[in-house]
Amino acid sequence: MEDRFIRRLFAITLVLMTLMLFWQSLPWIEEFIAAQQAQPRPVTPRGDLAEDEKATIELFEKTKDSVVYIATAQAVIDPWSLNIFNIPKGTGSGIVWDKIGHIVTNYHVVAGASEARVRLSDGRDYHAVLIGTSPKHDLAVLRINVPIKRPQPIMIGTSHDLKVGQKTFAIGNPFGLDWTLTTGIVSALDRSMREPDGAVMRHLIQTDAAINPGNSGGPLLDSAGRLIGVNTAIFSPSGAYAGIGFAIPVDTVNKIVPKLIAYGKYIEPSLGIETDERINRLAQARLNFDGVMILRVLPGSSAEKAGLEGVTLYPDGSLEPGDIIVAIEGRPVRSVAEIKEILENYEIGDIVTIEISRNGRLLKKKIILEPARR
Repeated sequence: MEDRFIRRLFAITLVLMTLMLFWQSLPWIEEFIAAQQAQPRPVTPRGDLAEDEKATIELFEKTKDSVVYIATAQAVIDPWSLNIFNIPKGTGSGIVWDKIGHIVTNYHVVAGASEARVRLSDGRDYHAVLIGTSPKHDLAVLRINVPIKRPQPIMIGTSHDLKVGQKTFAIGNPFGLDWTLTTGIVSALDRSMREPDGAVMRHLIQTDAAINPGNSGGPLLDSAGRLIGVNTAIFSPSGAYAGIGFAIPVDTVNKIVPKLIAYGKYIEPSLGIETDERINRLAQARLNFDGVMILRVLPGSSAEKAGLEGVTLYPDGSLEPGDIIVAIEGRPVRSVAEIKEILENYEIGDIVTIEISRNGRLLKKKIILEPARR
């Protein structure tokens, strides 16, 4: 009887152990079976793209051929052999301006370079010739000779009617990653930014479309695929994208680029007078006036023909103050910089009305703007 009980207990124990082993091996068996039967998962149909996605894709496809990759090199002299070598300097982006082959980019992209090459979206590569620059506006124009299948010039838009919140699209070559598209909005308008040399760039467009090193010179587009600005700089403590980028408004670009193509440089319109910011500030403090004092009227200038008067210096060392410009076309002026900013809205040959103070009297004079003399 006791042997029988032991045998039954042993049998039950053996069954339980077998069940435990089977249970423990069950996942492995399932995995083995699953591995033998593994097949790609069925694809869930996506359906149509969203309308805004379609619009963005169409914009990129339509515009990318009007954007180029720019690589620059700098000449260095080997002090031992005196041989001259071109070493890579940097990369940037550019915009196809016209069918002739003019390429618009930033001045800082090509500054200091001895050579520049332009690569089109289809891979063709060309040597570029520097046509003109305007460091003040951070703009430069290159030209490439494309004999056949010339790239399509970019569509030109406007910037004076932009609104904060409008969609923006940037195409460029950040960090050498060519033809990259980023999107955002117009974050702010009429921004000013001080450059390393102390000059101030004004009336910039601020955008949150990602702009990084290499995007410089590339286009900022509106939702119609039109050029509204040329990407020029970022605000970033680290030097990389931080959500704030700046672009030169296309209204400025469309005014400056033709001059760079025609003359090789930007020639400022001038009143035909000499002024000085530092001397003007000292005179304002001493004589207590608002405006800009004319130091000298240039011989043969429009200002001379209009009867403007500069400072008169007498033999005994005394002087008589010159005319003080207080307004141009109804806009008050208090500094030399404000005069230059106002005149930038006009062309050489335009006639402007200036208001001057002379011996306590206010006079109005009409001046034909002329090329600034260097």
